[in-house]
Amino acid sequence: MPSQAALHVSARLCRRWLAAGVLLAATGLQAAAPSPAHLPPATDLAAHGAEAAQRGEPLVVLVTMPGCGHCETVRRNYLGPQAATGEIAVVRELDMTADTPLRDADGRLTTARAWARAHQARVAPTVLFLDRHGRAAASPLRGMQPDFYGAYLEQALDQARAAVASRR
Repeated sequence: MPSQAALHVSARLCRRWLAAGVLLAATGLQAAAPSPAHLPPATDLAAHGAEAAQRGEPLVVLVTMPGCGHCETVRRNYLGPQAATGEIAVVRELDMTADTPLRDADGRLTTARAWARAHQARVAPTVLFLDRHGRAAASPLRGMQPDFYGAYLEQALDQARAAVASRR
């Protein structure tokens, strides 16, 4: 059974979606285009973290792998739309199987695969919430819990925002 906090967050999400639908219907606007196939790639976590911190927000990193249906669900139904509306300030995507170069929060050069392994992202999708120094600002979301995923995401974002604010 979901916690009282999860139910509260879920109710808040329902109210947001309902309000957005009413606004779209009232103005005659069409729904937004589908989210992109991928979010902006993680390339320099120090720069991404600084950008997020400047906005008083955590850096959100979606760790994925090719062919992952749950990764696509999280990207298209949650993180993509929230990034498009500005609800999430800075979100990046990282392929946990790739040897693409990545600058970590300390400025060291590594690969996406090595970084994901070092951050215990062994399941795709994993959503990490980081402060400007690359430290966890909330517990990661590992895998996909379809029933209450939106509530868990909102709860983690609230926790991460509070942690970022307290670390200023």
